[in-house]
Formats: sequence, structure tokens, C-alpha cells
Amino acid sequence: MATTTSRRPGRNDPCHCGSGKKYKHCCLDKDEAADRAAHEKLAADAHLPSSEPPPTVRAPKHQTHQPWKHQGSTHGFAPKVRTPRKVGGS
Repeated sequence: MATTTSRRPGRNDPCHCGSGKKYKHCCLDKDEAADRAAHEKLAADAHLPSSEPPPTVRAPKHQTHQPWKHQGSTHGFAPKVRTPRKVGGS
């Protein structure tokens, strides 16, 4: 008894249209476009939002009172003091 399946072939399987080419080079784009169109039609009929997620709103950043940290500076109390290079021989 033969059973029929509606499943698409794998990307590297021979195409179901009988062209002898791989499915990814023959009918994959057409089948994916048909699937997208069917999905968009179902979403429009059901009045569902599109596949794009709604924009997310971030909560404001937590503010702490740390007087040793200055605004815009993460170096601590004061900037690092650099010592001069040695000049001369050994």
C-alpha cells in the first residue's frame, strides 16, 4: 500500500517536479514564496499582527548614588597619573 506525503523534499534531494535538478536549485524559492503568501493571507484573515514583533520599550537605567563615581568617568577618584619616561642611557 503506497502512502503519499505532502512534505517537501530536503534541499539536496531531487526535485519533486521531475527536472532532475536538486530541489534547492529548482523549486525551493517558488515553494517558500507560496508558503509566505499563504501565511500572510492567514494572518490577514485572522487580523493577527504581521510577523514583525512589536517594538520593545526598555525600562530606564537604574540610578545609584555613588559619589566616588563621576558622570562619564569610570576611572575612580582621579585620572591615572603617568610617570615621565626615563631619558638617557643605562
